[in-house]
Amino acid sequence: MPNQILLSPPAKPGLRRLSSISATFQELALGDAHETAAAMEMAKHRLEEAGPKAGDITPPSPQETMFTDRYAFAFDIDGVLVRGGKPIPQAVEAMQVLNGQNEYGVKVPYIFVTNGGGKTEQERCLDLSRQLEMEVSPGQFICGHTPMREMAQKYGTVLVVGGEGDKCRAVAEGYGFKDVVTPGDIIKDNNDTTPFRKLTQDETDNSRARNFGETEIEAIFVFADSRDWAGDQQIILDLLMSQHGRLGTRSETFDEGPPIFFSHNDIVWSTSHNLTRIGMGALRTSLEAMYRAMTGKELNSTAFGKPQIGTFQFATRLLQQWRRDTHGINAPPETVYFVGDTPESDIRGTNEFNASELSGTTWYSILVRTGVFQEGSKPAFHPNVTVDNVLEAVKYGIRREVEKCLQCKVQQLSEQQEAVIEE
Repeated sequence: MPNQILLSPPAKPGLRRLSSISATFQELALGDAHETAAAMEMAKHRLEEAGPKAGDITPPSPQETMFTDRYAFAFDIDGVLVRGGKPIPQAVEAMQVLNGQNEYGVKVPYIFVTNGGGKTEQERCLDLSRQLEMEVSPGQFICGHTPMREMAQKYGTVLVVGGEGDKCRAVAEGYGFKDVVTPGDIIKDNNDTTPFRKLTQDETDNSRARNFGETEIEAIFVFADSRDWAGDQQIILDLLMSQHGRLGTRSETFDEGPPIFFSHNDIVWSTSHNLTRIGMGALRTSLEAMYRAMTGKELNSTAFGKPQIGTFQFATRLLQQWRRDTHGINAPPETVYFVGDTPESDIRGTNEFNASELSGTTWYSILVRTGVFQEGSKPAFHPNVTVDNVLEAVKYGIRREVEKCLQCKVQQLSEQQEAVIEE
């Protein structure tokens, strides 16, 4: 991520941070935790009888809105918040709950981490803002190809594949890639490259003319799902088997071609169709099989996105920056609740990152039943909890945090009571 000067905004009037040290009964109250709450109240009562006031348990002003520094949420999008371009019914309310419309009066920071792409983060934010009826900032958003921006200075001429029209070229150039070519540019230079695909007039107009016999392509980036598997795979294979990325050549050893990177590795994804549809991971698998058949060698490729650990590291940095910029919290959350619909990417990635030494905080996986995973199937990677939809996921995470805080307060009051009695 490019270096930025990060300014922490001053605290807003009427906005108070809710931490594990300071919490009120109103903030902690839970219908299914009445026994613990009663024990807490009894401990407080005995403290008042025994000696000095325990203090610091005063109801907030009704006008106050608190934001928590203890935890945060991260969401997949397709199959969790949106399906087939339309919001999942509970998605809008789930975001309202996080933005303070809940019984505890607490706002919870959150970000979005999707393997989808093909547009700039700004465009995706506009789409999601419209779908969820709220403002989403690019500072909260990670596309599958977002981490690729950190490679812009490493490569000169690159081939970018996938997406609608010329949008992925614009995304790559926005990331700072200096010389971006597309399959359309290559076909425009030589119509015989793809025997069964001819450019439309609009595609011809948007493709850039150049002599690819004199061009060395240093890397291949699959930014989004291919709209023409046959043509794109032909061009990618030509480059992988070429001498130093020069089209029209063939390596004798098949180890001179440029490296290839995929923005994610999801075999399937959730759309408006009642069954899952194949995605970029299927394209990668297909390319690996064809490369093996043609060269007798295994294709070395790299995938970003979930479940790769690097994507979760990137998400951690983004979340910390978002909390610092918007809430003035210059520390990582204790817990991040990741809500996803795909066990093989969302749940696997969350669990593996949490188990690694790189996380630095607790990542808690929540699987929903509104996308790839369906009731009756057995997930290949098991979440910490499975719920029906994103609203239930949000309520579960907040309730779990309130219960943790309640238990902490009970323990504190119990320790204070013992200290007073000893005196």
